[in-house]
Formats: sequence, structure tokens, C-alpha cells
Amino acid sequence: MAELQAIVDSAEGRSFTDEEVGRYEALEKELDSVRKATEIRARQNAYTMPVNAGLYAAPAKPDKGLDKAFEAYLRTGQPNADISGLRVTNAQSEGTPSAGGYTVPDGFRQKLVDVQKRFGGFAAEAETFTTAEGNPIEYPSIDDTANVGGITAESAAITSGNDLVFGTVTLGAYKYTSTGAGSNLPLRVPFELLQDSAFDIAGLVARKLGERIARAQAAHWITGTGSGEPLGVAATSLTADVEFDTPDTLAYKDLVDVQLALDEAYDANAKWLMSKTVWGKVRLIVDTNGRPIVQDSTAGIAGLPTKMLLGHEVVTDEGMADYSSAGDTFPVLYGDFREAYVIRRVSNLVVVVDPYGRAANGEVQYTAWERADGNIQNRVAYKILANNT
Repeated sequence: MAELQAIVDSAEGRSFTDEEVGRYEALEKELDSVRKATEIRARQNAYTMPVNAGLYAAPAKPDKGLDKAFEAYLRTGQPNADISGLRVTNAQSEGTPSAGGYTVPDGFRQKLVDVQKRFGGFAAEAETFTTAEGNPIEYPSIDDTANVGGITAESAAITSGNDLVFGTVTLGAYKYTSTGAGSNLPLRVPFELLQDSAFDIAGLVARKLGERIARAQAAHWITGTGSGEPLGVAATSLTADVEFDTPDTLAYKDLVDVQLALDEAYDANAKWLMSKTVWGKVRLIVDTNGRPIVQDSTAGIAGLPTKMLLGHEVVTDEGMADYSSAGDTFPVLYGDFREAYVIRRVSNLVVVVDPYGRAANGEVQYTAWERADGNIQNRVAYKILANNT
């Protein structure tokens, strides 16, 4: 191509000589030969591609090397070079090979997080985000709903007004572990199960460690005090918006009152939050003719009743309080919980395998930790119905 261009450039402003024409045409034939050869090779590759690329064979399996290496670590407590990059560098003690623990591959983490999302009920409704680091996060909040615009006369000066007042939502990173006070010991698995290659050790560890961490977090997302732990969406330090008309008795009017208390701006995505026990009591509320106010959309008594109340979905979480004459509680919440509450997680979930602490008992111990925090980010986005004894 360069030589073709050189012939054209050298004859600028004059006619081509016979020698230049002959050379140009010879190069054209050579170029055409190269083009045809390229086309032939491409056609041949297309003919043979089903064999070479395994077009009719099963698709290649994804690389499971990291997951397999981590599973081997779970079974033996001995890490290999394949997971060296997952090692947590800030080991807690010297002398124990696995003291610092290992962060987990995506596959294992997904299993554990899936357990956490299913546990409790409320966590799946709140806004959730994950950060790589655990340093405190602050972002501004504002409630300007009390300020209303006005009318100013023509050419008149604006003499008064209210500035915007900002608040701050702070999220830290509390360290949740799969062990706790009392009898909540590390997860222990017998050697016999670990030696059975058909046994899903990764699935068991993910489920059980996830349940332990999620059980602690679920309680804090609801009733956490905000001191040394997250502030819960129904913390006892909060002020109720609506109270039972009759103490210790949940009535239809109470449900309507708390629904009407929520600003319409949040109604579109609003849901109810209560325990399964309280939901059962709501379903038992009847009118003067003995008919339940909740009409289950089922085929007789054979189907599973839908959790709908006054046109909005009901979310059940056992962290929510029941109500009785024993004391004041917050048994029912109503609002847009994704707008109201935020959960922050730190990505480096860690698992420690201890093959020595219970070796005499023929067991391997597992401990996991995850850093997380939760806080109310918009108190106006939901309402609290309280039982005032």
C-alpha cells in the first residue's frame, strides 16, 4: 500500500509513465492475491470453528479455583497459595496461622448475605450500601417541610424568611461477630463431616454464620439504642406519632390514624412493619357483624393469605414489639422505609478457621465478623403507632 501511494505521489502534476503503470498494476495483483489469501483463510477457519471452538460441546465451566481453595481452607484450616491474596493483614495475634482470618470469595459472601437479607424482614426494606473501608461516614439531612412560601408586593423588599437548617446522619462500622455472650460459642463442625467431600461445608458455614450475625443485626435495626450500637427504626427513645385510642387494644381506627399521619409524599412506597404476632392480631380484628377487616385474597382456606393492609404491603419482623399491659411499646410502623432508614456494610467479611482449639474433641471451630451500622436518615418518612398503657 505504501509503494502504491509512492507511485501516485511521484507522478503528481504529470501523466504516468509506462513503467509506473506496469509497476502499479503488478502491485495491484499482489495486493489482490493477499486479499484473496486472507479471505480463503477466514473461510477455512469458519469451516473448522465448530470443531476447534467446541461449538457443539458443553460450554466451558467457570473458574472455580478460588472457591475450591477457600473450601479447602474451611475443611482443613490450612490456607494455600491460591487464597493468599485474601488474607487479612491486621492479624489479631501471633503464633496462630489463621489468627487474622481470610476475607471470603464472592460466591461464599453471596450465600451469607442472602441469609442476612432473608432474616428478620426489615433489612431487605431499608436502603443498603457497601463501602470498602470502615471509616465513619457523614452526610447532610434536611427537613424544610415547615416552611411555606408567601406573596411579596411589587417592588417591596423581602423582610423575613427562614434559612435552611441541615442535620447530619452519621454511620460508623460496628464489628458484628458470629460469637457473643453466654453460650453463643464459635460454630463447631466434626471432623467426620469435614472429611466427607460430598458434604457442602461452604453452604453450612455460610448459613449458620450468616444467621448468627444477622440475628444480632436484625434486633439492632429495629430497637438499637444508638449508643454503642446502631439506632433502630423503632428505638424506645423515639417519640410516637399516634397512640392506641384504647390502651392495650389495637383497633381499625388506630391503623387508619397512623396511615393518615404520613405525608402523601411517602405514601406511594409505604409499607407496614410489625411482628407476625401483631399481624395475627390485626387479622382477628372484626367489624360489628363479625367479619374480619383484612379480607385474605385466597381460594377458601387452602391458599396462603396475602399480607396487604389498607392497600399496602405488610412486612413482618420478629424484632418488632408486641403490645400488652406490661408497658408502652411500638408495635406498628408505617412508611417508606427505604427513604427512612439506611444500613451501611463494610465489604471485607472475614472468616477465621481454628482447627486446634477443639482438636481433642474432633471438631473445627469457625468464627466470622462483619462491620456494619444503621441509622434513621429521614424520620418524616415513617410513622410510629404506640400502645400507651
